[in-house]
Order: sequence, then structure tokens, then C-alpha cells
Amino acid sequence: MLGIDVKKSGEKVTIQWLLSKIEIPSADIAEVYLDDTYAGQDRDAIRIGTPYGTTDRVVVKTKHQNYILYTTNYEAVRSKLLS
Repeated sequence: MLGIDVKKSGEKVTIQWLLSKIEIPSADIAEVYLDDTYAGQDRDAIRIGTPYGTTDRVVVKTKHQNYILYTTNYEAVRSKLLS
């Protein structure tokens, strides 16, 4: 599994990549958008995925922490996060 796996079950979203697993309560997600900068504008965000060879940087803003997901399919990740 090289890509990021995003799943929504019940009231939480699970993001898995390699040996990392992050669970975010759905109610905590404030915003999901595409960032066109290379490393992302939020210096304190947790970065998930490989920035090499990917075109999309999905920013997930939550109440407590921000995440940048490096992926090749923004729409699929966004729809899973907001469904």
C-alpha cells in the first residue's frame, strides 16, 4: 500500500499511510481544500504521504490540528472526508 487510505466509519475518519494511522472525529473537521504550494502554507501541519510524484496537496483543518495529505486524487479523498 503506497497511497493514502481514507475511510469513514460512523462518526470518525481514519487516515492510514504505511505504518501510520490517524483517527479524526468527523465533527472536528472544519475545512478541506486543495493547496497549490509545494510544502503547504501551514508550517505546523502534520504531513502524510510522499510529496514526490504527487500533484495534489489536500489540507484538512480540524479543531485541534491541521493535516496535509499528499495524494494524486483530490476529489476522492475530499468526498470521503466530507461524506
